[in-house]
This record gives sequence, structure tokens and C-alpha cells, in this order.
Amino acid sequence: MIEQSKSKDFFYDRKVCVIIPTYNNQSTVIEVIDDVKALCRDVIVVNDGSTDQTAHLLISKRDIELVEYKSNKGKGYAIRQGFKRALELKFDYAITFDADGQHFAKDLLMFADKLNEEPNAIIIGSRNIAADGMPTKNTFANKFSNFWFWVETGFRLPDTQSGFRLYPIKQYNKSRFFTNKYEFEVEVLVRSSWSGIKIIPVAVDVLYPEDRVSHFRPLPDFGRISVLNTLLVLITFIYIVPRNVFLYFKKNKFTTIVNEQLKAHNETPFKISSALGFGVFMGIAPIWGFQMIVAAFLAHFLRLNKILVLAASNISIPPMIPFLVYFSYKTGGFVLNSENELTRETLDQLKTQMLDGEFYATFQQLGYSIFQYVIGAIIFGLGLGLLVGIVSFLILKISQIFRKQTN
Repeated sequence: MIEQSKSKDFFYDRKVCVIIPTYNNQSTVIEVIDDVKALCRDVIVVNDGSTDQTAHLLISKRDIELVEYKSNKGKGYAIRQGFKRALELKFDYAITFDADGQHFAKDLLMFADKLNEEPNAIIIGSRNIAADGMPTKNTFANKFSNFWFWVETGFRLPDTQSGFRLYPIKQYNKSRFFTNKYEFEVEVLVRSSWSGIKIIPVAVDVLYPEDRVSHFRPLPDFGRISVLNTLLVLITFIYIVPRNVFLYFKKNKFTTIVNEQLKAHNETPFKISSALGFGVFMGIAPIWGFQMIVAAFLAHFLRLNKILVLAASNISIPPMIPFLVYFSYKTGGFVLNSENELTRETLDQLKTQMLDGEFYATFQQLGYSIFQYVIGAIIFGLGLGLLVGIVSFLILKISQIFRKQTN
């Protein structure tokens, strides 16, 4: 770990500043600033329209960069203003640090160590959500946020609501964010993940003093976060997932191969859509480890374009596996009227075992119904395959008609 005596030079050399957004934290903000200044010389304090003595106290701090405005606009807006000022001052990284006294400045040293290892990542301080003193509402909100982050990105984080984070702000120079309050911390994480920015958790300590000032309002703030998550989930399945699948195929030169196959065989819209729909079904079929072999054999037997079938069967790429397993098991439960649910931890474990060829053994060991999954996978695969076939057929027919008209 980087020594405390060398931390100021390290952060200065790496162009790292600390941003402290504050709103009515008169009892803690000065102590927080002093603790941070002991380890990092460059501190930007954003006074988010405080109405107590915070503004008066900050006047005495001559060795900070102060950003302030009269009306309270929310934590997200304050962080965004901090980013803007940090970029103007030519910083490459910014660490956000709450002003309520819950974080420990000593943990900045762990951020420094991790920054050495991962210079292009977001580093997020993970609190122990089961620790004594954490409010119940925080624990619930954290688990809620963690779940939706996983749905929206396919990645798991132990504490998506922690305000103690290091951002590679040099990568946000042209970014435009839309939220202003607590939901900003959800938006920036999800959109960073979508952009390919790695997010790494580090364990940090946390303190919840009895006189801690919290401005989180459960009903309006939780409502805004819920609305944002709804929009992010829609964007995930309408745009992000298809984009990722396309990029995956493009990276592996599937699109070039598919185009060549279409031109070589002069396939009809019905044959193309049949191959795509059948390929999707085979990608979901509960025969993990043998999907490609069986798909190729059946494609030959059914006289379908094998390249298209194999390309479509790659719906079961690793990032998609948890979703396919979940919806297959859910479908089986609906058909069999079973209430047995898969947990998020189980999905992660099953994904690993699936790639290692031990999927069904692990499934049974964990006490889940293999029969429910198999039935669900067949029905879900048939349904999704049929949908893909119909949609692709309509698109191809419309495209065919349009080309004839233009010619």
C-alpha cells in the first residue's frame, strides 16, 4: 500500500483531486476537509446551496477550490459541477467523498493502490451493508440498486450506492448526463459500464454517527431512482443487448461470414428467417455443451443454412447465460405452477459451472428442479425462436419489396 507520507505526491502526479459535495453539513464538513487534505492536496468542495452555516465555515478554508451556488439542486448536480471544475483544472481523476462524516480518509490509500493497477476504471468503495449502524432503509435500497445494476449491465457489485468513488473523469469530457439528484450515481455507473469502463469495488470502512445528517428522502428519491431504473432496463433490452450481440458477432467476423453465405446461397426470406429462428431455439435448448454440434447436424438434416443457424445459436454467449437460464426456469415454473425461484447468487454459480460443463450437477446439488428448467427452456426457446423468425421474415420481406420499388 502507498505510504501516507507519499500520498499527496502520488495523487498530484496522477492528476487526482477529491470532490466533496455538501449541503447543510456544518457539523462535519470542516473535519472531513481537513482529513482529506492530509492525504490529497487538491480538494474541490461543492456547496450545493446550503442554508446553515456551511457557506460561512468554508470561507475560512483558503486551500480548497470552492464551487457554490445559492439554491439546492441535488447531489448529482453538485458532483457534475465538481467534474466540470476538475476538468477545467486539467485533472484526470476525481474521487467523490461524502461530507457527512461516514467515510474514512485513510481509505484513500486503497484507492491509490487500485488506481496503480487499473488506471482506466471506476473504483467504488464497498461498505459492509450488514455492518452495525447502517440504517435499514439504506440496506434495502442498496440491495435494490445492486439487483437492477446487474439486470442493466450483467455485472454484480456489492455496493452500488456508495458515494465514495474514483472516476476517470478524463473519459467523461464529452459525456452528457441527465439526472441531478441521488439517481445520478446510478446513471453514471450504468452508462459507464455500457461504455466499457471497468468498475472495481474496494472494501472501505464506514461510520454512521447518531447525529449524521442525511438528505435522502425515501419516497421522492427512491421514486426517481425507480423511474430511472425502468428507463435503463428498457434501453438495456431494446438497444444495449442487441448492440452487444452485434458487436460480439462483428468482432468474431460472423457478420462477414453471414453476408457471404447469404450471397452464395441466394436464400429466400423464409429460409433465412427459419434458420435464424431455429438457431435461437438451439442456443436456448437445454443441451449445454452439445448445442453447436446438434444445431449443425439438424440444420443439415433440415436443409437450413448452417452458418446462419450457428450464428443465431450464439445467443448463449456468456453475458446472456444468466438471463436465458432465469427466463427458462421462470417459464417452466409458470407452466408447472411452481413458485421455486432462482437466486442471483445461484445464477452466477450456474453460469460458471455451465461453462465448465457441470451445469446440471450443480443445478441438482442446489436443490432446483431440473425438470422445471428443461420444460421451461424448451418452451421459452420455441417462443423466442418463433418470435425471431417472424420478425426477421417481416423485415426481410419489407426490405425485398422496398428494393423492388426502388429498382
